[in-house]
Amino acid sequence: MANSAFRGFKFALVAGVAAAAMTASVARAQQAPAADGQAAGEAAQVPSEADEPAIVVTGFRESLSSAIGMKRREIASIDAIKAEDIAEFPDLNLAESLQRIPGVAISRVNGEGRNISVRGLGPEYTRVRINGMEAIGTTGGTDNSGGVNRGRGFDFNIFSSDLFNSLAVRKTATADVEEGSLGATVDLTIARPFDYKKSTATFSVQGSYNDLSRKVKPRLSGLLTTTNDAGTFGVLMSLAYEERSLKEEGANITRWTYGGFGITKDTAGNPIASSGGFNAASTLPGYTIAQINNTDANTGLFHPRIPGLVSYDINQKRLGGALSLQFRPADSTLISIDGLYSRLDGTRSEAQFQAISFSRSGAGKPQTIIRSGTVDANNNIISGTFDAVDLRVQSRFDKLVTDFYEVTGNLEQKFGDRLKFTGLVGYSKSAFRNPIQTTVTLDAANTNNFYYDFSTRFPTIKPGVDISNPATFTFTNGTSEVRIRPQTVDNAFTTAKGALEWTATDQFKVKAGVDWRRFTYDSTEQRRLQAETVVQTLTADQIAAATTLFSGFGRGLNLPGGTPSAWIVPDLDKFLGLYVQGNPLYAIGGIENATARGSFITVKEEDVGAWGMAEFNLADSGLPVRGDAGVRYVKTKQFSTGYASQGSTISLVGADRSYTRWLPSANLVIDLNDKLMLRLAAAKTLARAGIASLTPGGNLSISGGNRTFSSGNPDLKPTESTNFDVAIEFYPAKGAIYSLALFQKNIGTFVQTLSVGLPFSSLGLPESLLTGTGVLPTDTFIVSQPVNSSGGKLKGFEVNVQQPFSFLPGVLSHFGMLANFTYVGSNIQYLTSANGSTFVTAPLVGLSKYAANATLYYEDSKFSVRGSMAYRSKYLTAVPGTEGNAWNGTNKTVNFDAQVSYTINDHLKLSLEGINLTDTKNDQFVDETNRLNVLTHSGRQINFGAKYTF
Repeated sequence: MANSAFRGFKFALVAGVAAAAMTASVARAQQAPAADGQAAGEAAQVPSEADEPAIVVTGFRESLSSAIGMKRREIASIDAIKAEDIAEFPDLNLAESLQRIPGVAISRVNGEGRNISVRGLGPEYTRVRINGMEAIGTTGGTDNSGGVNRGRGFDFNIFSSDLFNSLAVRKTATADVEEGSLGATVDLTIARPFDYKKSTATFSVQGSYNDLSRKVKPRLSGLLTTTNDAGTFGVLMSLAYEERSLKEEGANITRWTYGGFGITKDTAGNPIASSGGFNAASTLPGYTIAQINNTDANTGLFHPRIPGLVSYDINQKRLGGALSLQFRPADSTLISIDGLYSRLDGTRSEAQFQAISFSRSGAGKPQTIIRSGTVDANNNIISGTFDAVDLRVQSRFDKLVTDFYEVTGNLEQKFGDRLKFTGLVGYSKSAFRNPIQTTVTLDAANTNNFYYDFSTRFPTIKPGVDISNPATFTFTNGTSEVRIRPQTVDNAFTTAKGALEWTATDQFKVKAGVDWRRFTYDSTEQRRLQAETVVQTLTADQIAAATTLFSGFGRGLNLPGGTPSAWIVPDLDKFLGLYVQGNPLYAIGGIENATARGSFITVKEEDVGAWGMAEFNLADSGLPVRGDAGVRYVKTKQFSTGYASQGSTISLVGADRSYTRWLPSANLVIDLNDKLMLRLAAAKTLARAGIASLTPGGNLSISGGNRTFSSGNPDLKPTESTNFDVAIEFYPAKGAIYSLALFQKNIGTFVQTLSVGLPFSSLGLPESLLTGTGVLPTDTFIVSQPVNSSGGKLKGFEVNVQQPFSFLPGVLSHFGMLANFTYVGSNIQYLTSANGSTFVTAPLVGLSKYAANATLYYEDSKFSVRGSMAYRSKYLTAVPGTEGNAWNGTNKTVNFDAQVSYTINDHLKLSLEGINLTDTKNDQFVDETNRLNVLTHSGRQINFGAKYTF
């Protein structure tokens, strides 16, 4: 593999150099001869940072030009986004700004960006630094969008973009940047007082309207900064407050499974009728009951597990503040103290209608009778009419709060003209609280004439009974559920680092430093001490007194005929007040609870690094070459705890380990002329395994028809990669760039989640854990564990174009465009058996093969308008899938946004912004046959307002 990787990089290098040489010769042929006495290397000089104005840029075009200037100056491959005005980022969401950078793709939750992937590598492989120190921000999402973030990925939706001044994505490694990333290191930086030449104040007020929720909410922000006359002390404060109200609605299927899934056999080898499979009275034209209940996933007939409809009503408040103090007691000393705080405070109300029969053993699927149906070419029972179907309606309410805060102190101290010290200390914490997570279900057993049809992307789901009538449903002990699951996740970083930089000559620098980081993770959960199906049976009158009609479902979805737009649901406030609060039957517990115990995880990680590197710039010697080379040494210590089963005993266990790595890196830039440069880079990088994955414990979960057991793996190896990059960049004019970048990552091992279906009796857990749940020891559980699989190659290319049309005449000169396209390819082997004897080959989880972004803009002294498109091709979220599906994934997305602003005078500006203008759907699938898993939409967002600057 190493020889092959070298040959691939050598080919890319030769091709890049050849292309650069040809382009350079053409470019030089078109240039006028140099003035007499001009040094050979002078034309290759790149604008220095000192050449940039010491004020915040104004306007979208200038923000692009400033970002290009930063990219051009850097030795490593870096792409950046700058604020286009004071306290005004190009997009309202940080992730949505980042997606305009080549190679970056985002995933959305509730209509806004949550996570990013870079060059095909997902959030777990991307580090985020805020004001120079690493941080993790955690939020909660719906179950079908990943739920609570328990990994190393960063949730960008915690923050308002108005708090930040710049974003930078570092795509190639340097020794002075801490390890932990395979995809990129993302730097978020707040504004500082010395960024401004004069005292400044600005305030913004906006209204935010969602066309699905049909509500208007406020959005406010402000910034105030001042510096003393001597320029030795400055302070900057900024605040941002926002409310959001939106809906997300659609179909929620909870995967597909095959007719014989879960069927177990007795000692004589005969199927146990109650363990799985449709009722023996089922009829399907052309198929016998044995074929309907075929236990072979390769030839069996598939059906939706829980065909259902869902509506989420989401309300959020986001409050953030930043404070920056800078002190320059002497020209040689700069002290910066930065503080950042953000709170995302939200609620989510959920109303669901489900046909739960198809996922349940015992009294569920084995009683359900297929009366008629159609099987498509992919062995799917694509439509059918069924009797004895169990229906369920449910209400769920979540309170979701994230508090993030960070404090950092920076020191820059010069000792003469040649030696400089830089130091940083900092602390950050993300505290996620889900203090209320309550679900109540009502059930209707063995209903007839249930019908579904998945021949269209949005399915027809038609009950055979009146689901808007509370008399249709029961609340029965052993069947209905009350789930109470409050939970917490805390992440904290403590950092200290220092470095010396010695400028040996004007052409050569030596840098060296040490850094220390301590990361802690702590998660908890509480659940009912009784099984969630142990409830107090209610009469019809009691049910009627604590239910309400949910209505208005399906606006903008073009619901197929017969699919309901209203159904009865528990009124949680009334239900809990009348029947749950104060009733000891619904008491909750933590460690003493078998199904909550597995969420009690702690991880402590300490990383100590030492590094050294050299930087050189030989332009003044007539050789237009600059670069860096260095090596980083890192030692990692990890200690994790969790609860695990040892026979019939459950106990807290701990696991500790340590490892060291050497990580060399090098970057080279050849300035072929004053407009054309060639970049080369090579590095070894490392990303550590997901935090929650390191627990030695396990977690048992029984929720409706879902039965799972997940365990951690404290012995997971870090993912290591050897990276090669080559890029050619052409800067024909101010604010313009044409570039092509090729990259290859030879990844030694991936961490995958291995999921298999096993009967509970084979897990080695005490059967007492099933008491009161209605689940049998013979029932099949989806058992999952993170494991190291063999690695593979990831390779691709990026094309980037930014061009202001300033060369055109008249009004056309105010137009401009930016566009990029990324291709990434990677097929790796995923284990499908615990002993590693079988595997499948599939694309890397989270990798979109194609991604593209484009923006067309117009800007003059008064008026600014732009429209943007973001495309991401489908990607996988789990390999292998479960219940016989090859994998799980998310289909392609195309999002369109637009912004318009008008500057009335030097102080006042009006703005209008539209987000997700085509109401793009969240379309998730299972298997290579594209079986529908989730199809929801969240509407269009319109923001309108004004900004005043003093």
